[in-house]
Amino acid sequence: MTHILLKPIGIVRTEAATVPRHWTVSDVEGTLVIDEAYRDGLKDIRPGQKIIVLFHFHKSQPFSPHDLIQKPPHRNEHLGVFSICSPRRPNPIGLSVVEVLDVQGCTLRVKGIDMFDGTPILDLKPWITPDS
Repeated sequence: MTHILLKPIGIVRTEAATVPRHWTVSDVEGTLVIDEAYRDGLKDIRPGQKIIVLFHFHKSQPFSPHDLIQKPPHRNEHLGVFSICSPRRPNPIGLSVVEVLDVQGCTLRVKGIDMFDGTPILDLKPWITPDS
């Protein structure tokens, strides 16, 4: 098997005591603090646009074969891990779409956070829709 090494490009900051289970139901605001080394890569991100945040579920329990089938807390059935958004995954990578509220240097103020304070950010990508 090939080993993959991912290096965080920044961290999430939020003062929220709790975060929603999914970005689609979140109004939580916070900031994405990106490492200075990646500043130039942020140059075209603007307030009002949505971006995808790929992050590491750093507080998730280690994955085990028992986690292949899980019962989400908001569902009444057991489902396969690849059909749900559980943080207990073979590779604990999360994906959220947030709205950019402001950009100041390497700090993006955003809305729609479903990540804990201190969550490592792996990558940012544009949110592209068919009409984009």
